[in-house]
Amino acid sequence: MTDDTPTSTGQPTAQAETAAGGSSVPERAAALASERPEVAAGAAFGGGLLLALILKRLAR
Repeated sequence: MTDDTPTSTGQPTAQAETAAGGSSVPERAAALASERPEVAAGAAFGGGLLLALILKRLAR
């Protein structure tokens, strides 16, 4: 007989994540920032640009 059980890739599946309660948004953001720091730098740049536009609008 052969064993037809699927092998794990080491990556969590969506089903396993929802069964375990998932991770919160800040936890996922921190994980993404640690894996891809350019995303955090881009978000900081975008946030700064948005703040500058809002302050410019309020100064009128």
